[in-house]
Amino acid sequence: MKKSMPKKFIWWKHGVVYHIYPRSFYDSNDDGIGDIKGIIHKLDYLKDLGVDAIWLSPIYLSPQIDFGYDVSDYRQIDPIFGTLKDFRKLLEKAHKRNMRVIMDLIMNHTSDQHPWFIESSSASDHEKRDWYIWRSGKNGKPPNNWSTCFGGSAWEFHPVTNQYYYHSFFKEQPDLNWRNEHLRNEFFDIVKYWLDMGVDGFRLDVANLIVKDKKLRDNPGFFQMLNQTQPVYTRNRPKSIKTLKLLRKLIDKYDNRMCVGEIYTLPPGDPKLAASYLGSGKNTLNLAFDFSLIFKRWNAKLYGQTIKEWMSQIPAKGWPCNVLSNHDLFRSYNRPFWRLHKRQKAIVAAFLLLTLKGTPFIYYGEEIGMQNSRLPRRFIKDPIGKRFWPFYSGRDKARSPMQWNKLRNSGFSRGEPWLPVNRNYYCVNVESLKEKKGSILYFYRQLLKIRRKNSALYAGEWEFLNDGKNGVLVYKRFNNEAAIVVCLNFTPWNKTVNVGRDWEGIILLSTHKVKKHLIALDKFSLLPFESLIVEVINS
Repeated sequence: MKKSMPKKFIWWKHGVVYHIYPRSFYDSNDDGIGDIKGIIHKLDYLKDLGVDAIWLSPIYLSPQIDFGYDVSDYRQIDPIFGTLKDFRKLLEKAHKRNMRVIMDLIMNHTSDQHPWFIESSSASDHEKRDWYIWRSGKNGKPPNNWSTCFGGSAWEFHPVTNQYYYHSFFKEQPDLNWRNEHLRNEFFDIVKYWLDMGVDGFRLDVANLIVKDKKLRDNPGFFQMLNQTQPVYTRNRPKSIKTLKLLRKLIDKYDNRMCVGEIYTLPPGDPKLAASYLGSGKNTLNLAFDFSLIFKRWNAKLYGQTIKEWMSQIPAKGWPCNVLSNHDLFRSYNRPFWRLHKRQKAIVAAFLLLTLKGTPFIYYGEEIGMQNSRLPRRFIKDPIGKRFWPFYSGRDKARSPMQWNKLRNSGFSRGEPWLPVNRNYYCVNVESLKEKKGSILYFYRQLLKIRRKNSALYAGEWEFLNDGKNGVLVYKRFNNEAAIVVCLNFTPWNKTVNVGRDWEGIILLSTHKVKKHLIALDKFSLLPFESLIVEVINS
């Protein structure tokens, strides 16, 4: 049965979000680091591409120990990116183009150079002492067995006050205590500060880590945590969801704003858990990231199972979002399971991302098929990469500068880039691929145009017609206006498809077939790695 679509286009629900890592997008002053003016300079490119919103990784004042995820002042812009005036101009220019701006919000921790922590650590009886998590040790050892997300004890001894403070990540990133009402009120004032300025939404960093066990109970062993056989006391506490509900109430006081949460899990990806942070769909997060699909082997059946599980967990009033890669992971082009036919798989994945039910998030450069960079040890900037080299080279490989053209440094900067540009920039860049029919950029542009024109794709319902059998995914997107069938061949072989319906349709887009041609959907053939979008004319 067809369901009616909402008449109003809701940007965070029906639009497309483009994730920018500001350091690496475009450098306007030739210091080798991307900046806000650089983003402004490229707004027309983003508008022409067809995105509705941009999400910026952190640009707040920071010592940059973890590249902005260690904030020392939430109300100021770090000078390496520009000024508050620059940011206001970005808001103005984006809004004039009917594009929204999402900021990263780091609720879990601050920098140890934040004035709050400096005060909190100054004396055990300071009024801000309880804004962070402080505890005395046990027999000369840390308070419990909690470890950081990178391994090793998460407790750092502070000799001035003779206690330990807790940090989920680096010792320079002490965790906030969200059980403290004064801290919560102050932080919510920061949220209002940016909303009043015109910010359209927030991506919440590690949203499910913000509250820890009040009793500081020991976590289970590592393998028990991976199997999720016991509670983990440093994440997913009930108080986290209660806190996010309060944040949602605040955000909903403003018109047409949103929040999307990163739900950090071990092992990576947990649809049920991620969806739980949507609450009823109206009272907690607007959107929540589940990363299950990113870590799946390239297999239509596995993808189908993962998609069904994710969609089944979304509350009735909720809405999914979908993502292929981000700044903390490998680029989608370099998934461990994509060793062969990478370009073809990247195009199939683009069709999937932009036609599934839910809000798509595109990581910068994904639209041109940017790949992980291979960086020698001397170029590694990521502190995780430095710590674990050579076993793990860190996150820099997915953060290399955007590849704009064939010129020096691929047009990113006339100065020395903070990270080397990927050596393949001469053939993989926006300028070279923009007019090249059949390129990854060509299909992203076409897909975004088709998505925008068809409400069944951006706002419609979803139903599998083939959930991976024989290496093919086929699903229907539909509402009271139209029905669209999407067919994706995950294999390097010809496939015959029968959707079991006596339908005919017009081809809207195909990697191999001619657009606008009529096709019978009861039985048809797909070429190797063919992707096909058809508007049904007799359903």
